[in-house]
Order: sequence, then C-alpha cells, then structure tokens
Amino acid sequence: MTEETADVVVIGGGITGAATAHALARDGVGVVLVERFGLAAMASRWTLAGVRQSGRHPAELPLALAAVARWAELGQELGAPTGYRRHGNMRLARTPEEVEVIRRLVEEQARLGLDLDFLPSTEAVREREPALAPTVLAASFCASDGSADPAPSVEAFARAAERHGARLHLGERALGVEVEGGRLQAVRTDQRRIATERAVIACGAFGNELLAPLGLAVPLREPMVTVLQTEPLPPLLGPVLGVANADMAGRQEASGRLRVTSGAGDWRGVLTTEPEPRVSPPAGSIAQVIEKLSFVLPAFRDCPVHAAWAGLLDLTPDGLPVLDRVPGTEGLFAAMGFSGHGFGIGPVTGEIMAHLVRGEPTGFDLAPFRFDRFNSAGTPEAGLTLHG
Repeated sequence: MTEETADVVVIGGGITGAATAHALARDGVGVVLVERFGLAAMASRWTLAGVRQSGRHPAELPLALAAVARWAELGQELGAPTGYRRHGNMRLARTPEEVEVIRRLVEEQARLGLDLDFLPSTEAVREREPALAPTVLAASFCASDGSADPAPSVEAFARAAERHGARLHLGERALGVEVEGGRLQAVRTDQRRIATERAVIACGAFGNELLAPLGLAVPLREPMVTVLQTEPLPPLLGPVLGVANADMAGRQEASGRLRVTSGAGDWRGVLTTEPEPRVSPPAGSIAQVIEKLSFVLPAFRDCPVHAAWAGLLDLTPDGLPVLDRVPGTEGLFAAMGFSGHGFGIGPVTGEIMAHLVRGEPTGFDLAPFRFDRFNSAGTPEAGLTLHG
C-alpha cells in the first residue's frame, strides 16, 4: 500500500469538500482530497442548485448572506464558470393556510435583515411571473437569490485547489481514520495510507461509516428526492420556485431546461454505486412531481422530459448541518448533514472548515452546528426547508 503525507486530508468531493480543499490550498496548506467516486458524484450533482437566503433557518441565514456575496465573483476567483445567475427566488402559497405561512416567513426574515417582498395576491404573483397558474394565491420574492450549475461549480473549486497544489485522489474510497492517544494519525483508503494530523469528513451520509469505529454518529435520515429535467425550452420561468411546505421546487437552467424536484419522500430502494452512484426513482414519485409542478406551472405538463433521477438527503433532526470538531479525536473535523440545502452555502462552509482546521476564528456563530447538540434534551425536530 502506498504511503503518503499531507497537512490536511479532505474526505469528500462534493461542494463542501472541494471548497474546503480550495480554501486550504489557496493559503498554502498541503491538502489531499479523497473522493470515493468522482467530483460532485452525489448530493452536489443531484441538487436543484439554488443559491438562496430566503427560507433559511435563522442560524443558517448569516452563512447564506455571506455566500451570496461571494457567488457573484466566484467564477472569476476560481478561473472557471459556475453558471451562477442572480434571478430571484419565489416561494409559493397554494392554500389560505400557506398564505399565512409565507406572510410570517417574510415578516420574520425581514426582521433578520433579508430584503424580500410579500406578493399578497394571485394578480401580484402573475404580474411578476405570468407563467404561474391562478392556483397560486400569494408568494414571497427575494430578488438577490439565484442558482448555479452544480457539477461545474464543484469542478471549478477542485481544479482551482489543484492549481494551488492540492492533490486529488478520485475513485478512491476512504476506509477509516487512525487514532492514537486521542489524536488523528492517518487516513486509510483502499489504495494508500495518508499520514496526517488533520482531516475533514465531508462525504455526506457516508461520513457515519468513518465515525462508527470511534463510537460516534451524526443522526441522519436519508429520504429520497426525485428530480426531472426537460429538454431545452424557450424562456418560461425567471426565479427559482419553492412552496410553503417544501414538497416541490424548480428552476429553468441557463440551458433552457427545467430542473424540478419533489419533496423528501420515503426511500426503500438500493443505492447503485457502479459505475457511479445512482438512485432510481419509482414511477409514482415521478408522477407526483409532474402533478405538483403542473399545478403551479401549467406549461410543465406538456414539456418533453430529458432525464429523471433521484438523490438522497443527509437530513439531521433539526435540519442544520454539523460544522465542528469531532469529539474525542484531536485533528478530526466534520462537515455533514446539510439536509438538502448545502450547495448554496458551500463557498462559505468551505472557508469555515478551513478556519476550524487552522484553529482560527470563523467569524460566524457555530453553536447551532455543534456535533454534540443531538445529545442535548430538547433538540428540535425540523421539517425539510426548500432544498437546493
């Protein structure tokens, strides 16, 4: 087995891992990124890829605000396109009860400093987005939200990290960490042993496989989200769409394709890992996506479908990620449990993890993202917010 050394090993090639590797390598840290499959192979490829502040948990909103400020210049910084567009986010109300949910959302987030509007009627909604149906009774609109292209964004971070000296080991599975006297000694993969005193676990639900030998786990459910993508269409939809109860979302990509998703559903299938990770959605889930999207965007029913797939969420009990040191092991850190909405804040969570690894202040209150918060009585259960 090959022997190697690194200042830091980052485990996971999604946006969190790639952004963490970039932030460290940019500042002269010797980084190895280990990814079991390929870049953006799982959640960062399956995602709707929204870049939003609206609808965020108050603890996560400061990260989202900072991330949106970075996305506009990110392509230039990384030297590659990310597909970022600031074209707004609308969260729709379809029932009188949902109208009140949206009204409260706007009031609460405005108090937290987010600039967003309440569109109080069908007429106000359709004046902004004529393609939406009369079944939409009201909506919120955040003009500074937007979206990006998921796989190119992750690729841009990883290749920029590589130019700064990071080594990328793709198609290589992390098998475990070596710990001695409560200190990290190495990361073992199926191809090599990497001696290191610091490592970041950023591989989603697979992270618990690495934590289990340490007697630890982040409590995660893994619901399924179904995704449909149409053939390219003429301009139909401006902003990213969500709904009050998060049971569907959608946007029109720069290519003209509509990319739409279900809410979190039960998953009883199998994750196929060869030649790449894949979850096949049941026909009933595809039918539900079509029905829910067509209810608010009638033109969707006649759109030619290009592809359908599904993804798994790493959903924590409170819907917030873990961004913390791993208890009991000096030098080991975790960034996982993003609950379907980690893509948009990826540029900032990468910086946060880089600061944590270096023992520096992060500039954010990370108390809500502690590893050990799930051991405390009263940890709230949270439903899924708008993923992406």
